Parts: sequence; structure tokens; C-alpha cells
Amino acid sequence: MTAYIRLEHRFARLSALGDASGILGWDQQTTMPLGASDRRAEQLATLAVLSHEILTAPETGDLLGTAEQGAAELETWQQANLREMRRDHAHATALPADLVEARSKAGSRCEMAWRQARADADFNAVAPLLSEVLVVERAVGEAKGAALGLSPYDALLDGYDPGMRQARIDPMFADLRAELPGLLAEVLDCQAANGPVLRLDGPFPTDIQKAIGQRLMGVVGFDASRGRPDISTHPFCGGATDDVRITTRYDEANFSTALMGVLHESGHALYEQGRPRDWLSQPVSCARGMTMHESQSLIFEMQACRSRPFIAYLAPLVREAFGRSGPAWEAENIFCAYTHVEPGFIRVDADEVTYPAHILLRYGMETALIAGDMEVADIPGAWNDGMKELLGLDVPNARLGCLQDIHWHGGSFGYFPTYTLGAMAAAQLFAAARESEPELMEAIGQGDFVPMLRWLRTHVHSKGSLLTTDELLREATGAPLDSVVYRAHLRTRYLG
Repeated sequence: MTAYIRLEHRFARLSALGDASGILGWDQQTTMPLGASDRRAEQLATLAVLSHEILTAPETGDLLGTAEQGAAELETWQQANLREMRRDHAHATALPADLVEARSKAGSRCEMAWRQARADADFNAVAPLLSEVLVVERAVGEAKGAALGLSPYDALLDGYDPGMRQARIDPMFADLRAELPGLLAEVLDCQAANGPVLRLDGPFPTDIQKAIGQRLMGVVGFDASRGRPDISTHPFCGGATDDVRITTRYDEANFSTALMGVLHESGHALYEQGRPRDWLSQPVSCARGMTMHESQSLIFEMQACRSRPFIAYLAPLVREAFGRSGPAWEAENIFCAYTHVEPGFIRVDADEVTYPAHILLRYGMETALIAGDMEVADIPGAWNDGMKELLGLDVPNARLGCLQDIHWHGGSFGYFPTYTLGAMAAAQLFAAARESEPELMEAIGQGDFVPMLRWLRTHVHSKGSLLTTDELLREATGAPLDSVVYRAHLRTRYLG
């Protein structure tokens, strides 16, 4: 058996362990009783350490070295797989096993405590555990940075978005920061001139919302034989290979929150369900990174499903489901409601125009936290000051402020910028798809997502990690990642 084939077997075992962790993590966030949280933290930490031991074993390093010597004899996908194996190995060997275990335990414990702290709007209740998470994440960033030749923050960022660097993000975000205040003012003036949006009055029973969401999951192409929807405090997509779990949360006063959450997470799920099947147990089959993953959620939620053609398809469905009629339930008013721009406190409920401000705030804070320029005790004040500066809002409590997101409490530092980077990629990809598939928007207006999904399967999903993010985008759209098409999209949709 060649060194490369032995590596494939080894990484298939790692994939199985990752799938087990994924299902345990899904259960932790959906159905696990609170009293099981400490034991679950131990279980997840044990799986993390087992994976780390396999990946960092001396034999793994020896096999990688031997396989790389004969890489020229490998096929293209095998070469890319070997590259991804080396990348995973480099990240893993940078961390000692005790730090891997500490990281998993700190994140699990803090995440569970966050749920109650968020409900109680009590930041102080979770602050000590968040401080532990931050200490661990700084140690991880420093260890990986030293091994990979990166800054601590870039090392954490690279774990979510291979090859992405703060120096690449900063100019793109600076362009957004400069343009957003003027754009927001123009959009608000335009909305005021067009008159108020008619209210879509509830209540909207949760069981009906669930039925609509499941129907639309099928419409966009979700394979229900390889996944399922559930409820969680914070919407997410997780689970395992060929067992993709998505979640949302319901508000009986506003059905659009759950509905768009389902469509957003379905975009993530479709990416997972469309991975190259011949390589499912190997690193090269995985999504390229979180910028590309977020692009797939946003290309469905924002680009396609907030378009006029899709809303024209959606309007009669929701009228019938909720038993409503009248001017408020006409397609044009629903479109105006779904594209209404208004500064708000909650990131996941934010419109396209104000959403980047939420990311700019978090990105600035997490880079400062990892650099040691900010401590956990500073988070509420910095958060509230940032919301005032960026969106003109006075945050009334921590639940609507710094406790709204799960990310930092679970140890995900370096993730937040990928949301807006993903929005940029989504705009580029959707523009390219419309050009390549002239009937795409007409099909979406009829509830037919086959042309869109076919294009994404060909140009994104089936590529796995064969290409870098910029290589993938160049092949699909003709340009690397930038903010130009995204900014043009915002102006076109919201200013006509």
C-alpha cells in the first residue's frame, strides 16, 4: 500500500470522528438536556483529542513526507487532497493535545452557559467562562501563528478561511465602512419617499411556519433523505456527511425570520449535499472555506429569495398558508417588507444594507481581543459604542447586544468576517450565474431552482477544496474576490 493510499485510510477515520462530533454538537444545541452539558463537553473533547492524536502521530508526518516525494505521479484530485492533508496536519501539529482538550472543554462549557445568560441578558454570568475561552483562543492563535508564520489572528482566520489574511480583508472592509453611511442615508430617503410598508400582521402559528419552511427547502433542492430541519437558540447548519442538520428559530409575530433562516441554512446544506461524492471521506471534498460556505447561504437567502421574481412565487403560498388577503399580502408589498432597510440590534435579522455594519463591529472587536488590546470586561462598552457609531443605536441590554451571538462563546474567533466576505462572493457568483443561465430569474419566479442549483453544482459545490477561493471565483466569475459587484448589487436593489 503506497504512502498516499495509507493516508487516505487515515483521513477517512478522521472524517468519521468528525461526523460523530458533528452529530453530538447538533444534539447539544437542539435536544440535549442541560444537565448533560458537562458530560457532553467531555465527550466532544475526547473526540477532539483522538482526532488530534491521529493527525499529529509521527507516522502521519512520515507518510506525508513520503507521499509528497511522489506527488508528481498522483492525479490532480489526489495532489489537491495531499495538499489539504498537509494543511490539516500543519494546523494540528502546531497545538499540543492538552491545548486541544482545553479548547474543546472551554468552548462547550461557555456555550452552554451563554444560553441562559442570553435569556437573562446577564453578561456578567458568562464573562468568567468567556475569559477562559479567550485565554485559550489567544494561546491557539499564538501557537499556530508561530508554526505557520502568521499573526495570531491570521492563524485563527486561516482555520475558517484558508489563505485569507487580515491584510486582505482590511482594504475591502475600509471601502465598505466609507460607503455605508452615505448608502444607508440614500436608501432611507428613498424608502421614505416611497411611503410606508403595510404590516403583515400575525400571529403566525409555528406549525404553519414549519410546513412552509419544509416545502421551500424542497423547492430550492434540499435532499430530505440526507438531512433534516430542527429548532435551536441560534440558527446553524451542522451534522455529518450525508446527514446535514439545519436549524432555525420561530417568532409567531414575524414569519420571515424563520423562513429566511431556513433558506439561509438550506444554502449551507446544499453546499454540503453537493460535495464531490468520490472524495466524501477526504479533505479535498470539504467546502473551500467559510467565505465560500457563507456565499452559498447568502446566494439563496439574499440574492435569489429576496428578489422580486421569488417573492412573486412566495406571496400566494404564504397567503394561502396563513389564510390572509388584502393589499399587505400582495407580492410588491411583501417584497418591500423583505427588502426594508432599518438599523436594528440583531445581526441575523439585519437587512443587506446594514448587515455589514454588524460585521465591521465584530471584526474590529475580535481582532483587538486576540491581540490583547481588549479584554472580556471591555466587550459590553465597546459593543454599545460601536453600535452607536455605526448604526446610531443605543443598545438597551446585553441580550440585544453583545450576548446575541454564539460564536465567541463557542471559541469561534476569526469566523465573523467570512459573513460579509461571503456576501461579496455571493454577489459575484449570482451575477455570473444569471449571465450564464439567461432563464434563471424566470425559473426562480416559478419556484424552479434547477438552473441555479445546476450552475452552483458545476462551478462551486462539486469543486470541494480542489481550488483556492480566488481560483474558484476566477473560474466561475472571471475575477477574484472583491467588493465591487457586491456594492453595485446593493445600489441596484435598494436605489434602483
